[in-house]
Amino acid sequence: MRTYAIGDIHGHLDLLKAAHERIARDDAAHGGGGTVVHVGDLLDRGPDSRGVVDYLLRGQAEGRAWIVLKGNHDRFLPIFAARPDWIDAGLGSGKHWLEHETLGAAETLASYGVEIRGRARTHAEVLRAVPEPHLRWLDALPLWHLIPPALFVHAGIRPGVDLARQTEHDLVWIRKGFLDDATDHGVLIVHGHTPVERVTHFGNRLAIDTGAAYGGPLSVVVFDETGLHLLAEEGRQPVPRA
Repeated sequence: MRTYAIGDIHGHLDLLKAAHERIARDDAAHGGGGTVVHVGDLLDRGPDSRGVVDYLLRGQAEGRAWIVLKGNHDRFLPIFAARPDWIDAGLGSGKHWLEHETLGAAETLASYGVEIRGRARTHAEVLRAVPEPHLRWLDALPLWHLIPPALFVHAGIRPGVDLARQTEHDLVWIRKGFLDDATDHGVLIVHGHTPVERVTHFGNRLAIDTGAAYGGPLSVVVFDETGLHLLAEEGRQPVPRA
């Protein structure tokens, strides 16, 4: 089974569509039937979070073989709509999503026509402006996808813990204890969350967030019977090893 994985999108609908175009060309050249996995962080920082959600939700509804995983940034909007005073325990600053200078709440809300004007007023505007299907879809996104050679997840896993016992917090937030661990996990862990300069194979994990949120590219990798490749505009390329 051919499987493509796309890194953190962060509201960049133009980059997402370009990535899908590369995938479509490659998939057609190899007989079709591929599945596309998005490793989360659809929202925040970029200019069109609403467009990204619309595009992916509509594609799934049309029957496209698209799997969309939940990232830490994908929790902020739906949980804010349900619990406006919630602060994510993964934020070391202890600040609210709306009040954090770098999380990208303002950009996400602007894509829905909402301006931040205090927590209570912004909450009322979110309930008015954000379609309920968007909130339900974001809240229900799965946390992982497993194929024989690889486990796709947003941030990583807690080493030594069975998949069924992994916590959502770790799956969308973990860095320490995962990035510095060389354990053979039985499958290759394909993840985003922690930006790298280029897609990099670390032996037990594959980092594919190449910083689209900060002006970097939106990277794509492909797994099939020929192995693992980076899918660039020029075609398939080897994946660098750390």
